[in-house]
Amino acid sequence: MSGKTEIKNSQVLFSISQQAPLLLGYTFPNRVYSTARGDQVMLEVVEIRVSYRYVKEHSWVVQGITGFLSAYFMEKPGFTLKRHFEELETGMHVWLCDVPPKMKVPTLLRRLKDDIPPCQYTQLKTSPPAPPRFLIDSLEPESASS
Repeated sequence: MSGKTEIKNSQVLFSISQQAPLLLGYTFPNRVYSTARGDQVMLEVVEIRVSYRYVKEHSWVVQGITGFLSAYFMEKPGFTLKRHFEELETGMHVWLCDVPPKMKVPTLLRRLKDDIPPCQYTQLKTSPPAPPRFLIDSLEPESASS
């Protein structure tokens, strides 16, 4: 009897995996349309970057940020960490995230700052087809001349 149950369960899993491509959204420049529920939800792609200098000062932050972003979907439904990579030219670590409408990325970054060593973040200027970019970097040393 357990053999039949196992076959039935594997057929269900196979059936779900066959339909999985239908649940993926279509990617357009800086926008993702999700059809998982039959309605269209517009998600924005956002880049969160960490400077080479900050990673060198605090080597564990890459794992910390990845873990934070991976778990953030539980707090904000619709938020998804899509991809993490290191840019070879700049040494920056980059996380691509899907962000639901009306979600404020600076709020996410303020929450992240509580979990990592002191830092500052800025929004980088981009041209319209490029996704919004936020850079996390070390605090600037205060000038000695006051």
